[in-house]
Amino acid sequence: MIGYHTADAIRDAERATGPLLTDGVLMARAAYGLASTVLDELRRRCGHVYGTTVVLVVGAGDNGGDALYAARHLRRRGVRVRAVLTAPERAHAGGLADFRAAGGTLTDTAADADLVVDAIVGLGGHGPLREPAATVMADVASARVPVVAVDVPSGVDPDTGKVHTPSVRADATVTFSLRRLAHLYAAPSCGEITVRDIGIPEPERPELVSPSDVETADAWPLPGPTDDKYSQGVVGIIAGSTRYPGAAVLATTAAIAATSGLTRYVGPAAEHVLAHRPEAVAVTDFADAGRVQAWVFGPGAGTDDAAADLLSRVFADDVPVLVDADGLTVLAGDAALRDMVRSRSAPVLLTPHAGEFARLVRAVGSAAADLLDTDRLAAVRILAADLGATILLKGRVTLVADPDGETWATDAGSSWAATAGSGDVLSGIAGALLAAGRAPREAGTFAARLHARAAALASGGAPIGASDLVAAVAPALRELMHLRQ
Repeated sequence: MIGYHTADAIRDAERATGPLLTDGVLMARAAYGLASTVLDELRRRCGHVYGTTVVLVVGAGDNGGDALYAARHLRRRGVRVRAVLTAPERAHAGGLADFRAAGGTLTDTAADADLVVDAIVGLGGHGPLREPAATVMADVASARVPVVAVDVPSGVDPDTGKVHTPSVRADATVTFSLRRLAHLYAAPSCGEITVRDIGIPEPERPELVSPSDVETADAWPLPGPTDDKYSQGVVGIIAGSTRYPGAAVLATTAAIAATSGLTRYVGPAAEHVLAHRPEAVAVTDFADAGRVQAWVFGPGAGTDDAAADLLSRVFADDVPVLVDADGLTVLAGDAALRDMVRSRSAPVLLTPHAGEFARLVRAVGSAAADLLDTDRLAAVRILAADLGATILLKGRVTLVADPDGETWATDAGSSWAATAGSGDVLSGIAGALLAAGRAPREAGTFAARLHARAAALASGGAPIGASDLVAAVAPALRELMHLRQ
C-alpha cells in the first residue's frame, strides 16, 4: 500500500529523527535529493547538464533552504544557478551563505532559465501564491519553462490538495521519504512525483492508503479448482427501465466481465439485457430473482414510490447492497430507508458522485456540508459515520471510507471515465466483488482501479463513451492479472 500523510504527521516524523533534524543532516540529504532530481530533469529535457541555467525561486524557511543548499551540487556539475528571493529578509541564512559561496547569484526573473525550482512555501503553505512570487511564476508559465517543485507545488494545500489561484503547476515534484496528501489529491499540479529517501521514519498509520495495481491483481477473486458459478459470487442487478435500458445493460455487462460467477438481473429491461448478455439470468419481478450474495440497486431504476419500496425490499435481504445513481436520490429523500441502512447487519456501499454526495449530506443534516468544497476526505468520513455505511465518493481521485474512518483512495490518472453511463459500469464491477466476498472498502477501491485501467485502455488518448469503457473491462482485467505475484 502507498501511504499518504498530513503535514503535521510529517513534521512529527521529522522531529522523531532527533539529531538528524537538529544537526542539519535531513536538510543536507534533501538538498542532494533535490539536486539529483533537477539533474535528471535537465538530462531529459536538454540532453545535457553542463552549461544549463537553473533558477531557484526561494521563499522563507526550510523549503527554501533545501533549494539553496542544492545549488552547490548543481554548480559542481557545471550548472549556472541563480535565485529569486521572494522574502529576502526571511531566507534561510545558512542556505543563502552556502549558495553564495558556491557561486550562485541573485536575480529578479526566472523566465529565461532552462529549469525553475519552486521552493517558495512547501509544507507550511496555505492559500494562493502571493506577490512577488505570483508574478515571477506567471512569467515562468508564460515562457513555458519546466518547473520542479520541492515537497508540494506552491499554492496547493498540502493536506486537502486544494489548488488555489494562482498556484504553481509543476512538471515534476520531489518529496522526501513520505508522500503528502496533496500528491494524491492534486496529482496533475504535481507532475511526475519522485520520492527521495532521507531517513524519515514512516508513521505507524498513514492518513490515507492507496493499493497498487499489483495488490489489486493479487486480491482479485478468480475461480479455483473447487469453485462453481455459485461460489464465485452471485450478484443481483436492479437497474434501468423500459425507456432507459442502457444502465441495465452496462451494469450487468460490467458485473459479468468482472468475473461474477452468476449475474441475475431484475427489472423491466430484462429483454434488452438478454439480447446483449444471454448468460445473465434476467427476470422482471423481484419475487422471481432467486438468491444472490450481493445486490446492486439504482442506475436508471427510477426515483418514484415504487423504486423506494423496491429498495426497502432489497435492504431487507441480509446480503451486501450497493446503492448508486437513482437509488441514492431515493435514499436521500426517505428517512426510513436511511434508518434501514444504519440498522442493517450486512454492509452497504454507497457510490455517489459529487452532486449525489451533496444531496445525501443535506438530507442527513451532516456536518460534512461545511466541508464539501474544502476537505473531501473529512466530508466523506463524516457521512460514512453518520449513515453507518461505506461511502465511495467518485472523482479523478476516488475516496472509499468505512464508518470507522478507515479510508482508501485511488487516482484514476486521467478523466476519460467522465462520461454518461460510466458510473453504471463501476457499480457492476464493485457489485461483482461484493458478491465474491470482498469487504465494501476493498470492493469499491479495487473496482475503481479496474474501472480507471479500462477507461485508459479504451481511450487511447481520446474521449470515449460508456459502451467503449465496458467493452474494455475484460481486457483491462486480463492486463491486471499479468501482474499477479
